[in-house]
Amino acid sequence: MIIYIHGFGSSGEASKAKLLRAYCQEKGIAFIAPSLPTIPDLAINTLSELIESYQEPVYLMGSSLGGYYALYLSDKYNLKAVLINPAVNASETLERAIGHGVNYYDNSTYEWNESHLEMLESYEIEEPNLENILLLLQKGDEVLDYEEALDFLEGAKMVVEEGGNHSFEGLDRHFTTIQRFFGVALKL
Repeated sequence: MIIYIHGFGSSGEASKAKLLRAYCQEKGIAFIAPSLPTIPDLAINTLSELIESYQEPVYLMGSSLGGYYALYLSDKYNLKAVLINPAVNASETLERAIGHGVNYYDNSTYEWNESHLEMLESYEIEEPNLENILLLLQKGDEVLDYEEALDFLEGAKMVVEEGGNHSFEGLDRHFTTIQRFFGVALKL
């Protein structure tokens, strides 16, 4: 089971989730992309319950804030994770979002405050298990400094590309690499 974890203000209906869902359906790979609560503790609890409910192996993929959550959950449950332009310093990065966040799916707004940043701090990982991580970075990320993830996850398997953006252009070019990293067999 691959669980895709969306980023801040996004949803399980975002473009990356749709691309991954279509690929996994075509290949017969179990996949879920839940739309998560904006409150970090609730998001982590939801994801933990999902992980604990599956009897089959679980693999994580996370983008931006979802990459931060995936890193934490990978450590907690000893799972392989693909991190796509992850917010490795999420509490610092999202400090600039204090006030009202906007959900990109339906343009609804929500409260984002100091207590949410404190929740994020509680999920920081000191020393990630680099064997479990595949890092996908594009240097043209206009939201996050890719070098923070590059430095923090030095020694992990990684793909670092020139150009691109925060959404990670051309993610579908790496689907077979991701599948091999997870060791997910195709159902024939």
